[in-house]
Amino acid sequence: MSNASVLPWRHEFVETNNIRLHYVTQGEGELVILLHGFLEFWYSWRHQLPILSKYFKVVAPDLRGYNDSDKPQGGYDIENLSRDIQGLIQALGYQKARIVGHGWGGSIAWSLAENVPQCVQSLALLSAPHPQRFVQEATSNLDQFGRSWYIWAAQVPNLPEMMVRANLPEIVRGLFQQQSVRKGAFSKEDTALYEAALAKPGAIRAALSHYRQLLTPRTLGKLLTNTPNSIARPTLILWGQDDTLFSHRLAKGMERLISGPCRFKLVDQCGHWINQEAPQTVNRELTQFLKRY
Repeated sequence: MSNASVLPWRHEFVETNNIRLHYVTQGEGELVILLHGFLEFWYSWRHQLPILSKYFKVVAPDLRGYNDSDKPQGGYDIENLSRDIQGLIQALGYQKARIVGHGWGGSIAWSLAENVPQCVQSLALLSAPHPQRFVQEATSNLDQFGRSWYIWAAQVPNLPEMMVRANLPEIVRGLFQQQSVRKGAFSKEDTALYEAALAKPGAIRAALSHYRQLLTPRTLGKLLTNTPNSIARPTLILWGQDDTLFSHRLAKGMERLISGPCRFKLVDQCGHWINQEAPQTVNRELTQFLKRY
């Protein structure tokens, strides 16, 4: 039996930005939104939901294109994904939320805090580089270029979908179990759930569309030339010391983008899946930060 079937969170749907998002929620009070990363879904926050819900209403959506959320043909650029989440906050009856983002979900969190700061109370970024910093490093630094090979591979039309679909069990195990530093982080049941979510019709194409949109000429031009807006909201940054996908060097200089209170913590012996590899550390840091801000 899946853990998700015996734990006290609820599954809900909401209409936002002309699509239907699925989300899991637990707790009551002020709103915390948890945004998952590439090839993940709400289940990535299974360790955080029961802890944070002691103090807040916690909502973990499946991002556009993932798991049980709608999978439209387009709309996977960061700005539109941010509008999905802004609409989610409003549809839930709130004006603002504490935003927590991991990986690609962190890029959406960055965008919300920069462009619609009125809906962000505070910001927590888990192994989540600023999109501009990431693109600059990925296009000029050979180490990060190599770590980001899957993003370049995703730019090829159609072939990546076919390859992922044909090798889905191996890809999921390789991504989660082999890329994690703390090897007990993902059970066979966990990887089976990730595999099932990605096997749903349209999910693989939609997931790849997130990164295809990142490297369109329009988006690249903006990321490489525009000056980011300063983040005035309190910000927590957590990063795995041994992240194999996003080097913690991407966090260098982040404080220059943040004018509000900022805390940075590097988590030892931890890879990219920080909220799943080091849940006790992440839960402690998030609880202290979100209760304060």
